[in-house]
Amino acid sequence: MKAFRLDELEAERAAHNGAYLQFLKERNMSVGLYALDAGDTDPQQPHHQDEVYLVVSGRAAITVGTETQSVARGSVVYVPAGVPHKFHHISEDLRVMVVFSPPES
Repeated sequence: MKAFRLDELEAERAAHNGAYLQFLKERNMSVGLYALDAGDTDPQQPHHQDEVYLVVSGRAAITVGTETQSVARGSVVYVPAGVPHKFHHISEDLRVMVVFSPPES
């Protein structure tokens, strides 16, 4: 079994001064924690993998393709591979669990 605590993952991500911490990579998926602070700009480019975002905390909007949705704790968003997407209007520090399938390289 592999088990993780969000507070420990957040501390590890912050210690490495990065917005993203991949903490699990398996044959068919990878999982990471993505952080954007209030007012930040999301630098993401489209990925080669399907993604699922689970908002752990914070508030923002996300645009996937041409659709925009407000997100907050508990929101789940699916992004198909190759589709442009960005978080924006980040009004509260955003922490998002990201699942990639197949795994991010």
